[in-house]
Amino acid sequence: MRPRMASVIERRLLVNYRTDPEVTARLLPAPLRPQVVNGWAVSGICLIRLSGVRPAAVPVPFGVRSENAAHRIAVEWDTADGVAHGVYIPRRDTGSLLTTWAGGRIFPGHHSRGRFDVHETAGELQININDDTQGVRVEAHVRTTEALTGSHLFAGTDEASEFFRRGSDGFSATPDPDRLDGVRLSSREWRVTPVEPVSVRSSFFDDPVNFPHGTAILDCGLVMRDIAAQWSALPSMTVRPAAVASR
Repeated sequence: MRPRMASVIERRLLVNYRTDPEVTARLLPAPLRPQVVNGWAVSGICLIRLSGVRPAAVPVPFGVRSENAAHRIAVEWDTADGVAHGVYIPRRDTGSLLTTWAGGRIFPGHHSRGRFDVHETAGELQININDDTQGVRVEAHVRTTEALTGSHLFAGTDEASEFFRRGSDGFSATPDPDRLDGVRLSSREWRVTPVEPVSVRSSFFDDPVNFPHGTAILDCGLVMRDIAAQWSALPSMTVRPAAVASR
């Protein structure tokens, strides 16, 4: 049995795109389908710094600190109990050698190794990720703001917060195209604040093979800070590979 992991989310930046549902569906393995909000699928990048990562039974002074990233698509699928919600994660990256080794072995979630360059002040956050071996690039620059404005997906911060809180089950790609690893994020301190995207670039969302011009539009940003969280392994999901292999 894989252990339940505890951690502190020092910072979790969600950079959100609205994407064309039909185009997005091609990237999803069956039986997953996009969640549609106001006519759009909800996709994005989670840029998260964790500290104190350890088995939940281990005391707080011990644990690992790491920078990590996940490209995500909000999804739904049918179960015997009704429609379930979560996120599909075609790719995970980390700056930690230990996380690269442990992901998929000790705990669900295969990670690629990337270089993370982070600059953070009280009012601004810049995160750059590079993986030269696979041509992966992420550049995210956001500023703090008092309200979520300009989003075509969400009317305000509370609505966005609830949407992502309900999508706390993540299923990520593995070397086996017919199987996804599952993990659940739990926190009693769930809270988010809005940020204004200044500039964002992503080799995943900017790739015309994944998203032809005009089908992936930067929508909004949210950040979580200093929140205790636990991560629980979920049963693997058997799937049929996506029509388009995301990269």
